[in-house]
Amino acid sequence: MPTQTDTPRTDADLAPLAADLRVVIGQLIRRLRSENLFPLNQTAVLGRLDRCGPRSVSDLAAAERVRPQSMAQTVGDLEADALVERKPDPDDRRRALVMLTAAGRARIEADRRAREGWLVKALEELPDADRETVEAAVEIFERLADADV
Repeated sequence: MPTQTDTPRTDADLAPLAADLRVVIGQLIRRLRSENLFPLNQTAVLGRLDRCGPRSVSDLAAAERVRPQSMAQTVGDLEADALVERKPDPDDRRRALVMLTAAGRARIEADRRAREGWLVKALEELPDADRETVEAAVEIFERLADADV
């Protein structure tokens, strides 16, 4: 197992790992998409609002790494389905915050149950040591996703 004193890997050394990681994450994303009850961009917004609370359209766009115009369309679609609503920002009345409605919360919970059902079953099949490795990997993947390099 590598330690801090090991020789650092070069870009060329890490390229195969990066390629393997990209492929396997792509496979996992495709599987998650197949389990979704509604479009992935809407799932992402509802999930973020559920985890992080009310956000502006521009904050949502930045967090999801999409253009504000694309996020405005997604939020508009969710609003038309009564899954989110906009309310004035108490700190800045010129801004609106997007928040989940009760229907939106129910929808994201149902979607999570559908998506996670197969994943929970697959995780149950893993040995304890593998589940611990997956748990550690999730934290690492979060750092990778947030890396600004």
